[in-house]
Amino acid sequence: MIKRKPTHPGEILLEDVIKPLGLTITEAAQKLGVSRKTLSELVNQKSSLSPEMALRISEATHTSPESWLSMQAKLDLWNALQKKPENVSEFHHQQAV
Repeated sequence: MIKRKPTHPGEILLEDVIKPLGLTITEAAQKLGVSRKTLSELVNQKSSLSPEMALRISEATHTSPESWLSMQAKLDLWNALQKKPENVSEFHHQQAV
């Protein structure tokens, strides 16, 4: 099980791409072809990364959309593990009668 909460892809985008390039959120949103609000919600970790946004980011940064989606999937799984359902039973092979 993953012990540390994975970093949100929006935080990675902000800290490793947008800030080092000296871009504002408005400028980065324009380059990605999305609204400022949409990008702001992502980098402020208020929304999840969609496949469409992963594709946009990958095109703008010459990275793979899979790498961005993988970050989101790891975060989603970690969040799900924090409230794992308790009413699940194992599947068992049924005996033929």
